[in-house]
Amino acid sequence: MKRFIQGEHRGQGTLLPESLDDYVSDTNPVRVVDAFVDELNLVSLGFDGAIPADTGRPAYHPAVLLKIYIYGYLNRIQSSRRLEREAQRNVELMWLTGRLTPDFKTIANFRKIARRSEASAVSSLCSVRSWDCSENIWSPSMAANLKPSTKKA
Repeated sequence: MKRFIQGEHRGQGTLLPESLDDYVSDTNPVRVVDAFVDELNLVSLGFDGAIPADTGRPAYHPAVLLKIYIYGYLNRIQSSRRLEREAQRNVELMWLTGRLTPDFKTIANFRKIARRSEASAVSSLCSVRSWDCSENIWSPSMAANLKPSTKKA
């Protein structure tokens, strides 16, 4: 088998890039989703979980779940179970969620809340001029204009 390209042995240790940011290009649409959701005021949009409860088990922040919801919407992933699997194996979603992997029931429950909210963030995203959700057209110039915020908390 010397005349074929050989893969590495599965047991071989490798030094991958330490950052998921190395795998997501600057023009990737997930960067737009990330910047868009980070700029939303989720409390005013009707997402009750944006302010954490004092007691009980900590929940996923609605921004993380909204990013998964919008990612699924833009990539035509309708199933909550499939979104759960994508969050576990898709590098774009790992980058977008910070490697969080909510289960399908959490995603499905969030979809119910997102549909009931007064102003749908998904429709707001579709109203951006250089993005046409009906044809799923992505303008790389849109990502070039978005600079990650360097605000320090």
